[in-house]
Amino acid sequence: MKNYLAIFMLSLSGLALSQISIGKTTVNPSTSLDFGSDNRGMVLSWVDNVAGVTGAVNGTMVYDLSDKKIKVRYSAAWKDLSVDTGGSTVDPLTNVDGALLQNTLSDAATAKVSVGTPTATPGILVLEDTTKAMVLPKVDSPHLNINNPAPGMIVYDVKNKQLAVYNGKFWSFWKQ
Repeated sequence: MKNYLAIFMLSLSGLALSQISIGKTTVNPSTSLDFGSDNRGMVLSWVDNVAGVTGAVNGTMVYDLSDKKIKVRYSAAWKDLSVDTGGSTVDPLTNVDGALLQNTLSDAATAKVSVGTPTATPGILVLEDTTKAMVLPKVDSPHLNINNPAPGMIVYDVKNKQLAVYNGKFWSFWKQ
């Protein structure tokens, strides 16, 4: 029930302001979605296989359960962001496989939160702004400071100034 209430409130705030801040007291006017810095990350949607994802647009990011890797849709193809071998969905603390839990639950086919002016773009969370961006959660050395990260987690490493993604076993770091 708490999750439904949180999603409802998130939806309402998105409609009212078209900007959302999670874990922060202020909202940067140039962002549509912004996170605080509490050593937490954002977990991407889990999909059975990117080959079965229809209508994905460039910039779509998912955690692919078929090979346990984080992927982004880029130039009409899927690009692997996990530079190491496949990850795992088994929680090392509880030894519970998150994929098995996910497969027993069903999602509403029409579930979608849109921030900005809604369009027909498919996705669970869609940022519709053309002049604003999402700011990822910022963590100083996430591989050291995030305890028990979830597969599909993505953050910005402020210490090393790079994107960090977790595939369930390894962190991959991307720097331009």
